[in-house]
Amino acid sequence: MKYLDEYRDAETCRKVADSIAKITTRPWSIMEICGGQTHTIIKYGIDELLPKEITLIHGPGCPVCVTSVELIDKAIEIASRPEVIFCSFGDMLRVPGSSAGGGTEVARDLLSVKASGGDIRIVYSPMDALEIARKEPDKEIVFFAVGFETTAPANAMAVYQARKQGIPNFSILVSHVLVPPAIEAILSSPDVRIQGFLAAGHVCTVMGYWEYEPIAKKYGVPIVVTGFEPLDILQGIHMVVCQLEAGRAEVENQYARSVRREGNEPARKLISEVFRVVPRKWRGVGEIPRSGLGLTEAYKEHDAELRFGLAGMTVEEPSECISGLVLQGIKKPHECPAFGTRCTPERPLGATMVSSEGACAAYYRYRRL
Repeated sequence: MKYLDEYRDAETCRKVADSIAKITTRPWSIMEICGGQTHTIIKYGIDELLPKEITLIHGPGCPVCVTSVELIDKAIEIASRPEVIFCSFGDMLRVPGSSAGGGTEVARDLLSVKASGGDIRIVYSPMDALEIARKEPDKEIVFFAVGFETTAPANAMAVYQARKQGIPNFSILVSHVLVPPAIEAILSSPDVRIQGFLAAGHVCTVMGYWEYEPIAKKYGVPIVVTGFEPLDILQGIHMVVCQLEAGRAEVENQYARSVRREGNEPARKLISEVFRVVPRKWRGVGEIPRSGLGLTEAYKEHDAELRFGLAGMTVEEPSECISGLVLQGIKKPHECPAFGTRCTPERPLGATMVSSEGACAAYYRYRRL
């Protein structure tokens, strides 16, 4: 195939869905990890093409959604300081932090800080933020480094270049999370009902899929690295069902046009130099051991949490939002009492309603009626 529209061809998709129906002999539950895959599934009605025996469960694969309330509040605190120019991707600006407490009104999200006069700038790359630091030596430039392994190489390069070029006024607020520990946490839960996974193709483009092989073997679940177009996802589901029906549990690669087993070795090398593996809190889920990245000792001078004295700050998660249950695949968005009423994209209770990859946002946009 040469063109994108070939991966969206309705007739081809129906044929693959029919093939899935022919080989399916019993109920199977499959989780797609990536929020981008979730949006494709809901937008194109892929779940409605499948036989009733196949249940698709939406996973925690949206980096905006899983960024903890604690880190959002730290971002708000830093961005509110007059000496700071706070740089971020646009999808982080409306993610709600904790509500005001102690009788003191605080900004609920970064957009509120911007509306109140904070210097918050939307950038398309951490290198854009580094360029601002170069041009504004009298200001502290902070980049909100959010993402799975996919965005880690670019963020690592920005910090690497800041140190190499001697740009002291650049730092990053790190909120990187890792996919394999999240899969293990889901499979270790007593409520687990997932029998197969569609792994995120973009993450595996960077990191490869060798880390998934021991997970598939340990828990006896097939894992198929899958792309993001409708035909990619249907082919990935077909491969998972073939394994389940045959009693196999292996890692396979549907996204071979982009992913190799070893991943992108120069990118992985840079990540390992700049970052170290740390425990990380996931919004609505809690702390998962060894599921995040933090700066190594050699680059700690560019750590915004340390620079602004916020490393010890802790925040409680709001109780009304059930995004944690949605991210773990225990609940669907429409099962939340606040969905579409007290929680909308204009007035969100949680990040899953804000993010372009959030499951709640997908259901609100394509399935609300």
